[in-house]
Amino acid sequence: MNKLKRMTPYVLTCTIFFYLLPLIGNSTGSFMVILLVIIPFVCFLTSFIYALNHGWDIILSITIGILFVPSIFIYYNSSAWIYIVIYSAISSLGLFIGKTIKQFR
Repeated sequence: MNKLKRMTPYVLTCTIFFYLLPLIGNSTGSFMVILLVIIPFVCFLTSFIYALNHGWDIILSITIGILFVPSIFIYYNSSAWIYIVIYSAISSLGLFIGKTIKQFR
């Protein structure tokens, strides 16, 4: 339970970006910027900061991927399924880099 409490602000941050950021999208180009630039950056950054503070936890990456699924049905089409894997991988990369830096501090 303690692990979930630690993870909540980071997961909530990604969730907010998954569900509120597409509301400002008004064209295919803006949705592509959101999907390819902004959301991956947020996933990486939140995972990186989590790892600096708490270490490696793959559950965070899995949770980020799962939380993106409903937004596919709300905002995107079936071609966005690949982003589940991409965002989870980017999150894992952020966790790995953050954990590595934490070890050397």
